[in-house]
Amino acid sequence: MDARPSSERISAWTIGREWGRIGCVGFGGPPAHIALLRKLCVEKRRWLGHEEFEDAIAACNLLPGPASTQLAIFTAWRIGGPLGGLLGGAAFILPGLIVIVALAAVFFAGSSPDWIRGAEAGAGAGVAAVAVHAGASLIPGSRARATSHWRWSAYIVAGTVTSALLGPWVVLVLLGCGLVEATLRVRPNGLAAMAAPLAVALPTTGGLGALAWVALKVGGLSYGGGFVIIPLMQHDAVSAYHWMTNAEFLNAVALGQITPGPVTLTVAVVGYGAAGIGGALLATAVAFAPSFAFILGGATHFDALRTNPFAQNFFAGAGPAAIGAIFGAAIPLARALSEGWQFVLLALAAALLLVARRSPLVTLLTLALIGVVAALAGASLPTQ
Repeated sequence: MDARPSSERISAWTIGREWGRIGCVGFGGPPAHIALLRKLCVEKRRWLGHEEFEDAIAACNLLPGPASTQLAIFTAWRIGGPLGGLLGGAAFILPGLIVIVALAAVFFAGSSPDWIRGAEAGAGAGVAAVAVHAGASLIPGSRARATSHWRWSAYIVAGTVTSALLGPWVVLVLLGCGLVEATLRVRPNGLAAMAAPLAVALPTTGGLGALAWVALKVGGLSYGGGFVIIPLMQHDAVSAYHWMTNAEFLNAVALGQITPGPVTLTVAVVGYGAAGIGGALLATAVAFAPSFAFILGGATHFDALRTNPFAQNFFAGAGPAAIGAIFGAAIPLARALSEGWQFVLLALAAALLLVARRSPLVTLLTLALIGVVAALAGASLPTQ
């Protein structure tokens, strides 16, 4: 990587201000975050070189967890050291956290007026289409990197079926596909390296401990983006622990899409449903802790990670399985809809995203507005 002299350090105030600004205006998920970080760090301030920035993107994509958040932490670490990384990552996450917790408090209030419930139902109706759109956007790059298209297709099918039918087991399938591909490409090398992540997939029960475990799975075992972990999170939040209804879970996913900052902040809404503001803060802290640990503890080894054959081969299997998991997540999300007019909005969302090529933010806000109109017109609303 082309490097900036380590003696040059950017002030904490500058890092907090600039990364906080990106956290405030970073609507649109990882593509928007990467573009904003590139404009700031490479094009405008020239704190990082083009090659170093692109290498950092590649390395972050090899790690589990939210890649754009890890990139934000890395770029801040690169110019400000460990304190800069902590401050930049926190500043990037905090604005979206404040917004999403405030919205959760409004949307999960027991006596919400009909127009708010209509907005929830409208935006929630489009979440399944957003999942399909997210998965489809990853296909070209993933297919181009595949060395065996039949194995690539098999991994996608495995991820889709598991996500749709056996949501809580999707993480094991992602890890399994990664191990299969790594084993086939680099025979017996590296299987022991994955023993620890597999052991982490053990179940747990109980209160805040259960919430922390769900958040850890979201932040530490998600390959390919936040939608990968949706089926597992939906099972835990709705079926296993009854923190929220299916309709409320749809609202949580929608809020993660229409607020700035990382989409992984959806877990804060789940935490709010489980234990109020304290639960939201706990879930957020646990979900993002692995990203800080990966970057602050391992960023000096990014060159080795980026060129490590086992890491690349593992992600060559886990990556397409993650795409399949995103597609599969759309099925339980669509099944969670309860009103006929919501299915009409789901079809509209698919048209806006896949045909008209509107952004998820614009699409969900449009559906929320339609939901408000439908509620004021007397349409039946989902029961909370």
